[in-house]
Amino acid sequence: MEEPRTAVRFPGTGKRTSTSRGERTNVPGEVVAGKEYRDALIVYRLATRLTGQPEDGRDDEDDAGG
Repeated sequence: MEEPRTAVRFPGTGKRTSTSRGERTNVPGEVVAGKEYRDALIVYRLATRLTGQPEDGRDDEDDAGG
């Protein structure tokens, strides 16, 4: 069985920094296709923030929803 291809994309423009972290409970580091895992828990956290200036034609009030 082939491993799935995964990707995370953030549409839009602007410089940003991102970080992610996954925590697995009752799941080995390398899973086996077709094997059943019970009471498995996978928590994935993803955070990103814009680090650049607002785009031309926009001001800070637009970004705050004002």
